[in-house]
Amino acid sequence: MKKILITGGAGFIGSHYVRTLLNDGYDDWKGAHVTVLDKLTYAGNRDNLPGAHPRLTFVQGDICDFELLLEMLPGHDAVVHFAAESHVDRSLESAEEFVHTNVTGTQRLLDAVLATRVKRVVHVSTDEVYGSIDEGSWTEEWPLAPNSPYSASKAASDLLARSYWRTHGLDLSITRCSNNYGPYQHPEKLIPLFVTNLLEGEQVPLYGDGSNIREWLHVDDHCRAIDLVLDKGRAGEIYNIGGGNEQTNRAITERLIALTGQDWSKVRHVPDRKAHDLRYSLDESKIREELGYAPLMTFEQGLADTVAWYHDNPGWWKGTKHNKQG
Repeated sequence: MKKILITGGAGFIGSHYVRTLLNDGYDDWKGAHVTVLDKLTYAGNRDNLPGAHPRLTFVQGDICDFELLLEMLPGHDAVVHFAAESHVDRSLESAEEFVHTNVTGTQRLLDAVLATRVKRVVHVSTDEVYGSIDEGSWTEEWPLAPNSPYSASKAASDLLARSYWRTHGLDLSITRCSNNYGPYQHPEKLIPLFVTNLLEGEQVPLYGDGSNIREWLHVDDHCRAIDLVLDKGRAGEIYNIGGGNEQTNRAITERLIALTGQDWSKVRHVPDRKAHDLRYSLDESKIREELGYAPLMTFEQGLADTVAWYHDNPGWWKGTKHNKQG
């Protein structure tokens, strides 16, 4: 039986990947045993995963715990590394935990992978490492120019991961995705924050004039792309994963207002975020041409399904939303 370790597997994207693995949704990993390592910080939720499954082992632990990694990793065929601090606004308040988890945690994981001879690693990153782009789209060769402590820590972890391929010959690939959305996303993020506020009849805080542009990618399409990279991606390569759907924050807000039956009186303009990137846009031709990737979920359907999920699952998000430590 194959074995795969998923770090950060109780978070939004990691848990979707784990649930799909356990449902045998990825052909090359059917029947595999899945080990999840997650610290269960504010962004990790054990309820995102099955309570019990014969092919799931859950370990609550820190990615920076080198001895734990050495204990867990032997016998695994691959690692998909999702674990990261990822909430930009929190990084503006305090960067230390972002550097510790995203950089030191990645270093310790990769050292443990080498020590235990795990064969394959995918390091999951973000388009935010490129900074902001006024026109055109980023290729994988674009210079890194992160503008927040979060994105800077992810850029550092990307460079560190690449160095382990170059220095040690580790079979490692890096993915960089655009903004994800879908069920089980922490209600601090834009779409779930706005959806849940509107469902509760509260106002939504729109940064500035809402002109910032993001490219949106459904979590299921992202995870399918990660699986393609895991199975077919080349060592030392970076693969951009985009949704091909750019939207201003104002346009997203308008759609969510319509889907929840509210009106523009529910919008509260707030001062713009420090060093707020204006536009993100990925050139994903490489993963399409090399690995045959294409997103399947239309943004209109995905957004409607996401709103419906939050409407139908208040028990999942209310406790987390109203207890900021939860």
